[in-house]
This record gives sequence, C-alpha cells and structure tokens, in this order.
Amino acid sequence: MKSTIKLYVPIAFSVLVSAGCYAQKKTGNTIVLKNTSSIELPQKAITIKRNQLSVNNDSGKYPIIIYKNDTIPAQVNDLDGDGKWDELFLVTDFSAKEEKKATLTWSKTDPKFTIRTSARFGKREGKNLPVHPDTQEVLLANQVHKKLGYQKYQTDGPTWENDKVGFRHYLDGRNCKDVFGKKTPGITPEDVGINSKGAVEDNYHVMLDWGRDIFPVGSSSGLGGFALLTSDNKVARLGILGNDTINNIEKTTFKIVSEGPVNSVLHYNYENWEASGNKYQAEETASIWPGMYGYKNTISINGLKGNDTLLITLSNINNQNPLQVIDSGDFVCFIQHDKLTYERQWILGTAIIVPKDVYKGYFEAPKTGQLTDSYLIKLSAKNNQQVSYYPIAGWELSQDKGFKDAAYFTTYVTTLAKQLSAKIKVEVK
Repeated sequence: MKSTIKLYVPIAFSVLVSAGCYAQKKTGNTIVLKNTSSIELPQKAITIKRNQLSVNNDSGKYPIIIYKNDTIPAQVNDLDGDGKWDELFLVTDFSAKEEKKATLTWSKTDPKFTIRTSARFGKREGKNLPVHPDTQEVLLANQVHKKLGYQKYQTDGPTWENDKVGFRHYLDGRNCKDVFGKKTPGITPEDVGINSKGAVEDNYHVMLDWGRDIFPVGSSSGLGGFALLTSDNKVARLGILGNDTINNIEKTTFKIVSEGPVNSVLHYNYENWEASGNKYQAEETASIWPGMYGYKNTISINGLKGNDTLLITLSNINNQNPLQVIDSGDFVCFIQHDKLTYERQWILGTAIIVPKDVYKGYFEAPKTGQLTDSYLIKLSAKNNQQVSYYPIAGWELSQDKGFKDAAYFTTYVTTLAKQLSAKIKVEVK
C-alpha cells in the first residue's frame, strides 16, 4: 500500500517479543498477579498505574514484564496526553486461582510486539481532496454529513479492532456503532473505506479476504450506542439521523488516545448535547484488547436532572428471535442470535453486557422518531459517574465457527461476563 494513504501512527509504546532482544537494566520490581477467582481467565486485561512502579526520571526507559523467561504482552498508555505514560497495560492468561510472580525490567529501546489491536481515522478537508491520516477531530453542529454535502471521514468515522472483530463509530453526527466481521486475526487493510485516489468510498460492504461490514444500523444507534430517557419520558438520541443538517451536539471532540499491540483507546467529548430543553455534557471512551469478541465502552454524563435515565442501545434490526436477558457474574447480559446481518445473509450474535448494580430494566424503542429499531437498556447514572459496559459481536464466519449456534453464543457471552467480573490482585514489591 502507498505510504501517502497510510492511515494511522502508533500512539502507545509497545513492548518486546523476547526478553533478551534489547539492552535492559535489571533493577526493578517484582509484580505478583493473582487470579482471585476459581475460573480460567484467557487474555485477561490488567492495568498497573505508573505510581505503583519505581519509575525514575529517564523517560527513555520502557517497562518489560518477564514471567518464566517469557515476556508478557504489554504497553504503556499516556491517557491524559501530557507526554508521560500513566499506566502499564497487559494481557495474560490465568488458570483458576493462579498466581504469577513476574519481574519488571527496563529497556532503553522502544521494542516491538505482535500488533493485535488497532485504531484508524482518516479524513479529508474538501470534497475533491484526498483522505489523510489523523488522530483527532473537532466537529461543530453545522459540519455534519448532510450539511457538508459529502462524507468527510473514511468509514464514516474512526474504526477500532482486535484480532477477533472490528467496530466503527459514525462521527458524522449520527454516533452509531457498527460492526466489521473479521475472518482473519490480522489488522484490516489501511485503505478500507477509500479508493486508489484517496477518496472516501464505501468498499467495505463487499466480502474480502479479511471480512466486511456486516451490520445494518438504520435509525438505531447500532451496537452499544447511548441515549437518554429524559424526565419528561422522551427518548433523546445522542446526535442525529443521516438526513438532518444540524446536530443536537454543539461540539464533538474526538481523539485516538492510544494505539498499541495489546490496547487501543479512543475518546469522545460531546459538548452541549441538547435534549428536552436541557444541555448535557458527555464523555465516551472505547478500549479494546485482544482475545475478546467485543470491547469496553465507558461513558459519563453531566447535567442530569430529575429522573433522567441513561440508555444503552442494542439494535434489533432483522432480529426474529426472543431477546435473552441473563444475569452472569457482576453483569446482566442482553443477547440476540439470528441472521442479524444485511439482508439476513449470515448468522450473527450480538450482546450488551451491562453492570448489574446500575441496571434498571429495558424497553423497546419507539417505532418512529430519531431512535428506533432497538432495545433500550436503562441504567441509573449520577452526574460525572463513569459507567462501563461491553458490546459483543460473534459472526458465524469469524475465527470461532461455533457462533453459528445460538446456545454456543449464549454460553460465550455469559462466560465472558463471569471472566470480566473476576478480579486480579496486583501487588508490586
């Protein structure tokens, strides 16, 4: 692929493949990781804050975690953008009750690891200008797709993926969450969504070796969008539909916070979201890591009044089977399994895993209006309180062919919820 249209740059530092490949300083910490649960935890994500480690002022050093002469996949993330990393993020497998005593060392070189997550964002500044890579964007209320008269963004907005599945967010004002079905574990090509001239092009609704966009969104908010049920009992969409020319959000700010081998993080800030005569401030962070057919989405809202209720959206377009609602671990799982893809061509399981302690029921979206074709999951929320949930998508043509079976997908989702509930005790010595 031509370098002129390469569409992302690494944001996060990555960690090395082999413990002996780079010059390291042997002084450091012992890190004890303990699975406190009685279940197996494959590809368990763990974060260790910078202030838990003995870090000197030499910013050229990179942390390496070694367990039994192997390096645990890890990276450091700069979450606040101050140029100094804030956390060490890693993924590793645990058997039931397993304890791992690992050694933390330091490398002077920024080493490399197998890339298993990615975030991508491309945009153009005019209808006849080529797409260029970027890591951030500011969208004002009058700059939406219909008002501009052309699609500004590659794939309508940013995409993020791991080795199992991909997602995209319609940054053009609609704020929908879409699904890329992946048949292979590698990162999807950089030119998905643009043509050979660098122009925006919908070339991802055809089957390619890697897979394709498989999920119809319509006037829903897709898989894992969010909305409000306001105190006057109205459903308020975050954003607009494709034919609207003015956004109900005054200013949307987007940024790829981190991109690395085991974690990619995207952040959105929504200023003055107008709903039922009130203005709300909202933030959203998507974080993806390897091994899971989904990602973690964290949101917070300020300006909540009275009985305002947070809504998480689960599109039910093409669903002809009953919705399953199952408690599992610390979560409630909403599970669909049917030919949920375009023209009901393939079987797809979709799910939303929400925290049980804030769950307040659900209802179906209105048949008409700005937000339709969805189950709307009610969560209690306080101003500026972060709430995290997990959108999940299992396609029959993905690497796990078991997703063709409804019972198999249900077991996958409920087992994952238990694994997400399991706690890892981290001790730094």
